[in-house]
Amino acid sequence: MRPLQSKRVLITGGTGSLGKTLVKRLLHGEMGQPAKIMVFSRDEAKQYFMRLDYQNRKAATDEITYHNFQQLLEFRIGDIRDFGSIASALRDADVVINAAAMKQVPACEYFPSEAVRTNILGAENIVRAIQEHTLLVETVVGISTDKACKPVNAMGMTKALQERIFIHGNLRCPGTRFVCVRYGNVLASRGSVIPLFHEQIRNGGPVTVTTPEMTRFLISLDDAVDTVFAALTRARPGEIFVPRAPAARMVDVARALVGRRPVETAITGIRPGEKIHEIMVSDEEAVRTVDRGKWYAILPMLPELQPDSCDEGCLQGEFSSAGKVMNLEETRSLLERNGLLLEGDDIVSIPGYAQAHGQELLR
Repeated sequence: MRPLQSKRVLITGGTGSLGKTLVKRLLHGEMGQPAKIMVFSRDEAKQYFMRLDYQNRKAATDEITYHNFQQLLEFRIGDIRDFGSIASALRDADVVINAAAMKQVPACEYFPSEAVRTNILGAENIVRAIQEHTLLVETVVGISTDKACKPVNAMGMTKALQERIFIHGNLRCPGTRFVCVRYGNVLASRGSVIPLFHEQIRNGGPVTVTTPEMTRFLISLDDAVDTVFAALTRARPGEIFVPRAPAARMVDVARALVGRRPVETAITGIRPGEKIHEIMVSDEEAVRTVDRGKWYAILPMLPELQPDSCDEGCLQGEFSSAGKVMNLEETRSLLERNGLLLEGDDIVSIPGYAQAHGQELLR
């Protein structure tokens, strides 16, 4: 099946970690060769550097933007917060992947109104534009997070409402299929904890962990893209696709990255808005969650979107990172498969360590 063959694909927030991995795999044609891939974001600097990467150039002047609209990979400056901006981009799209988001928990806590504008009103602008302009968008995939399940912070609350807006979009725009994906921590994505751990190890420590009990679901960027592609291919209107992701204790992630290096781990305490364990499917959702192979599909709550007949829920309770947790060796193996272990077990192999801690360590 090649669902994106000859389709025009719009990726909002396309200069982020997920967006860049999506673009790379779309260009490889594994879902069919798109007619157009449009990267939509408000950051011109990120677009500039992304252009350089795809044109295999180290530097350029204005000419890098010339003939932009004639290219397979097209860049558009815009903001989903602005109705006219996103409506204009949607006119040229068959498939939309909404990766634009405020996703850092502390930022959303200190600026909750900004999180509302991006995560909630941005989604509403997409649905409203399709409805009011009768746009021929075939599918919209909303990118959500485990923090939207039983949310305790502003980021999770706004993402939970984003899910509801997109699911309800199926009733407002009958010609468009709206689906969502929900997943946990993406390994080494921008703003995630592993780059922080790497930097702390390079500086000689300590590696900071909030609490020894804390667990998180861990998936790679490619796993996240696989979930998006699965939803594009298989999800029915209003469904939320959830990967069967492994979970690990964050203290084991830290230990696996430190290895045999003499780097201490410091316990700093839970930050505001954090949970000890994340949940991808709640108890309430478990009864309407069905098996889709490598994924779970949460069926919509709205009766108008529920199938005439469906299997009983395949989960007996919530799908939590506290459930089946990898041990230290399994965690290390996962990080190694994803190329995230620092080279060498000797601490002096870490760039900058000897300079920071004295040449006597080299003897």
